Amino acid sequence: MRLWSESWVDGDRIPARCAAGRRVEGGVGFSDNINPHLAWSEVPAGTRSFALICHDFDVPSRGDDVNRSDREVPEDLPRVDFFHWVVVDLPASLSTIAEGEFSRGFTARGKSGPATLHGARHGLNDYTGWFAQDKEMAGQYFGYDGPFRPSTIRWCTTTCSPCMR
Repeated sequence: MRLWSESWVDGDRIPARCAAGRRVEGGVGFSDNINPHLAWSEVPAGTRSFALICHDFDVPSRGDDVNRSDREVPEDLPRVDFFHWVVVDLPASLSTIAEGEFSRGFTARGKSGPATLHGARHGLNDYTGWFAQDKEMAGQYFGYDGPFRPSTIRWCTTTCSPCMR
């Protein structure tokens, strides 16, 4: 099976428009949070549906210093897994997800779900836990929400990988 994106060049960082957050004057703010274009081909015979998981393996293990102008995330702080998008039951007839088809903008308290386009279902992404203690942001975050660039560390290294069921 072959997977590609026209949203960025292989090996490059995820573009700002596909991120949940970006740098703004005086700190950070929300970005366009547009899901990337993804396409696939050479699907094995007998495939019934697809699952898509966007996994970031380089998120700070504690959020105390993230996006604070008066603090810096320690370079030696352990990093943890963070899932930006889980979607299952994408039909086997589907071969492309258009840029922005599933997400345009960041929704405080999360997007609705689990039902979504094409009869698929979204799982909860890890912003559900990240914002759990924040009264203004707490909620169930279904669907795609891209990386939120901390102001004092490098971009995340999110990879998107399909699996078949």
